[in-house]
Amino acid sequence: MRSSSSNCKLLFSNMTRQTIFIADLHLSAERPDITKCFRTFIETIDDNTDALYVLGDLFEVWIGDDDINAFTNDIAALIASLEKKNIPVYFIHGNRDFLLRNRYAERAKFNILPQDTVVDLYGTRTLIMHGDQLCTQDVAYQNFRKKSRSWWWPRLVLSLPLFVRKKLAKKGREVSKENQRHLTQMIMDVTPSEVIKVMEDNDVRYLVHGHTHRPNKHQIELKAGEGQRIVLGDWYEQGSYLKVTDTDWDLVSLPFKLI
Repeated sequence: MRSSSSNCKLLFSNMTRQTIFIADLHLSAERPDITKCFRTFIETIDDNTDALYVLGDLFEVWIGDDDINAFTNDIAALIASLEKKNIPVYFIHGNRDFLLRNRYAERAKFNILPQDTVVDLYGTRTLIMHGDQLCTQDVAYQNFRKKSRSWWWPRLVLSLPLFVRKKLAKKGREVSKENQRHLTQMIMDVTPSEVIKVMEDNDVRYLVHGHTHRPNKHQIELKAGEGQRIVLGDWYEQGSYLKVTDTDWDLVSLPFKLI
């Protein structure tokens, strides 16, 4: 059952340089508790932070940058506020917000990265992604994903009137929920062989992703030696982030608390 609590508290160290990763916030006007937690999270980030990475599904649904409303404007302004602290923000599309484009990114002052991006984290090459491409056993979804990430399909959808896109999004969520009822947890999780493949193809020993909503650290056996897959948590019942420093990789939970 989703929490209806209204706030969260957190403290960031102001001593060590850090990089922060989040994913699967699924922000929406219908969940003010998540929004309040996110606001506290953003406002508490100290200027010792080198970057914030949002690895997809920032929003519960995104039907186009022309869907302007008070809620999305507020979120854009909140993220853009990090620019005053000289903290860059980077975004990778998720399966809920793959239609997000440069128009909104410019308002929120973040940079959109490719779906598979390798970053240097204090000397460690690390592959970052949303993670839905790793769930290869869900064949129906992978077929849709291939179409939805093509050059033509997003252009076709975004050319439709806004009211039509809203109806399509509502129908799509209903179909998705129904389909998930019939899928096993194994099918909805990552495929181990695909994890190894993408890590070895990108010559990394560390992989950070979201999507599966199962925060954890997994040891991976690679040809080059032992690696690690770090899964970010969702924000449905608590906040969640990964803090990386030159010595630690910490998964942190942010419990919602009443004001």
